[in-house]
Amino acid sequence: MASTVQDWGKSFATADQGIPRDLVEQAREVYFDLFRSQSKTRLLHGDLHHDNVLFDSKRGWLAIDPKGVIGELEYELGAALRNPYNRPDIFAQPQVIEKRLKQFAAKLPIDQVRALRWGFSQAVLSAIWGIEDGAATHSIALAEAMLPMID
Repeated sequence: MASTVQDWGKSFATADQGIPRDLVEQAREVYFDLFRSQSKTRLLHGDLHHDNVLFDSKRGWLAIDPKGVIGELEYELGAALRNPYNRPDIFAQPQVIEKRLKQFAAKLPIDQVRALRWGFSQAVLSAIWGIEDGAATHSIALAEAMLPMID
């Protein structure tokens, strides 16, 4: 059975001191507020970004490495907003965030405000997972850039 957005959010409880506590608390609050108010949940890829979409000459465009999570469509955009992962100088600029959200909204039936809020809270969640895995936490830059945008 696929995980749910609620299941993934349990990682907020394991947040390390490597992330500002107030940022974790704000992200947790936003995340669970969004979770409780979701509509039209569905099975999502869970890690859909440029490195997980490939072109095959026989089959066309393919999404690879699905994580499988049940949530609303706006949740799916979080990974795309924080990639390319090693280039926060690109993805953590407010004008880039706004442009990406507008591009997604032009093609998908999304609520941009919800997508922005999911992106913020997932950026912190991604940092929590990164610290647990001993990896870099570039996604904190995105969370800090998004924070003034969600108020």
